Amino acid sequence: MGRRAAVPVTGRNRHRPLAVAGLAGLAAFAAVAVTLPGPASAAGAPVRAMENLDRAPVAVTTEDGVFVSWRMLGLDRENIAFHVYRDGERITRTPLSGATSLTDPDGTTESVYRVRTVGGGQPPEWTDEFGVWAEQYRDIPVNRPAGGVTPTGEAYTYHLNDASVGDLDGDGTYEIVQKWEPSNAKDNSRSGYTGNVIVDAYTLDGEQLWRIDLGRNIRAGAHYTQLMVYDLDGDGRAEVAMKTADGTVDGTGTVIGDANADHRNSGGYVLSGPEFLTVFDGETGAAVDTVDYVPGRGDTCSWGDCYGNRVDRFLAGVAYLDGEHPSVVFARGYYTRTTLAAFDFDGESLQARWTFDSDEYGDEYEGQGNHNLSVADVDGDHRDEIVYGSLTIDDDGTPLYNTGLGHGDAAHVSDLDPSRPGLEVFAVHESMSASGNRGATFRDAATGEILYDMPASRDIGRGTAGDIDPTHAGAEGWAVTATGAWNSREGELRAADGTLLGNTIPSANHMIWWDGDPLREILDHTFNEASDPAGVPYIAKWDWENGAQNEIFHPEGTYTNNWTKGNPVLQADLYGDWREEVIYRTQDESALRLFTTTEETDLRLRTLMHDPQYRLGVAWQNVAYNQPPHPGFFIGADMDRPARPAIRYVTG
Repeated sequence: MGRRAAVPVTGRNRHRPLAVAGLAGLAAFAAVAVTLPGPASAAGAPVRAMENLDRAPVAVTTEDGVFVSWRMLGLDRENIAFHVYRDGERITRTPLSGATSLTDPDGTTESVYRVRTVGGGQPPEWTDEFGVWAEQYRDIPVNRPAGGVTPTGEAYTYHLNDASVGDLDGDGTYEIVQKWEPSNAKDNSRSGYTGNVIVDAYTLDGEQLWRIDLGRNIRAGAHYTQLMVYDLDGDGRAEVAMKTADGTVDGTGTVIGDANADHRNSGGYVLSGPEFLTVFDGETGAAVDTVDYVPGRGDTCSWGDCYGNRVDRFLAGVAYLDGEHPSVVFARGYYTRTTLAAFDFDGESLQARWTFDSDEYGDEYEGQGNHNLSVADVDGDHRDEIVYGSLTIDDDGTPLYNTGLGHGDAAHVSDLDPSRPGLEVFAVHESMSASGNRGATFRDAATGEILYDMPASRDIGRGTAGDIDPTHAGAEGWAVTATGAWNSREGELRAADGTLLGNTIPSANHMIWWDGDPLREILDHTFNEASDPAGVPYIAKWDWENGAQNEIFHPEGTYTNNWTKGNPVLQADLYGDWREEVIYRTQDESALRLFTTTEETDLRLRTLMHDPQYRLGVAWQNVAYNQPPHPGFFIGADMDRPARPAIRYVTG
């Protein structure tokens, strides 16, 4: 592996660092008070190194007063409770041992709050003072790059696109790593020049930390640049890993490779020249180490076409392949040849861990990848696997199993059927010849055994799974299996046991936990494919009694991303209790608009960001065709109390 010149880094610490009975109703969560002495882990099982987060408190004005919310952290004991203070005076009569949120009827937009821990086997801990949002959102100002002109004279502008989060400076608060895409970004199947891809880092207050210009030799589009933002070396601060090339300029102005090289061909593709993988310092944007991208493109035609559509299909993720420390995984190809390469980062250099290549393992592993991937411990060995669509790669880089169902656009991995041991996968399929005319399948995540399927006669581009109907156990799965367009509301809706519930389905793009119950809501957009350049987002609730979708929230003044995909910039549990926040771009591209819920809840859960599978889902969410993150346990009606995660916090 050819090593490129690394930018020296100074001043860094470089080191590696009980389930409770099932609950029939939400109110029972508040009564649970079990003291646990340490991380929930089997004897001798690995414990994962994860972010040492703050409580991310938030206060928002509502018609009923001020809604206040904060995190229960992953290693908090079950008997931890909280007091809330307004303007220096305690407003909670007794410690709150239930949900980590409340509505203060006497609060105003001028109020100032603090939250204090009580019990939990630790000294009292105070949050910093925090004020009240006047709206249900906060705007994070951004610095829109200037547009440009392609070699063929086409002018382009920049638009906010996908993002990720990480604690870049080690203070327990997330920062945003934001991708800017030019207006001429293209799918690999389309020829033409594109503008450069720009990547910025911002605090949640809108302070710009750095800017990376990936340069002319990285094409812009959904399949080229994935943002892997994670603390890879265990120093308490997140790094950023991306594919780079000659002419990439890091956050300090240093050029990677040859600044003058231009490897674009007349069709705008980049099919020659070196390809790199770079880890950047999250706080400064400086390139720390750059290595050759594995594998190189080699003979472009050998990937299935000669113009660059199949060779330049990239995916990425972060996985705990040893069960304790995160590794970064970068992949190439899924229509035909399929390759994945895992690396470890020690704070100074990337070290190859393993590679998987279908050219070595056999033709049966070709064409089994999705436009996305998931990372989860599917076989219960405390180490992560890569669910690469219809193929699952074990933690050691060997095939765990291959269903042979072929390529697809979406897959969802979680404990979707809690009546069964382990995790399940709900996936949609594109090739009817490969899938045997199965448009979607529900399978055992450990073995690939198909538990139920949905028939189809064409490419199925949309499908998802989550608990939206409390009258049937587990998560429902639904997919557009009718003959209509991608956004059709016709298809199949099935219960976790495979029971057909109807042929009218919810929107099948995204989901979010937004209101107070454990059912998941629908996250999508209205979009006129013929005339609108962008979609307008909404959140909806599924009416299981009438088979209808009812919109409950409209994120005002914003657009969705990525044309028909209609995804947000990011969704994640960023503030307050376990409910998810959602970030969209403002319609004038001047800011990121972050929305949080103000719905009351009786459900007490730890922050989802300390569930390892959910946190890794946030890391890979921006990859290709974005999908929502899922935890490693079931959230839904009649759910069991999830065990405390087997994690440890890392600090600098």
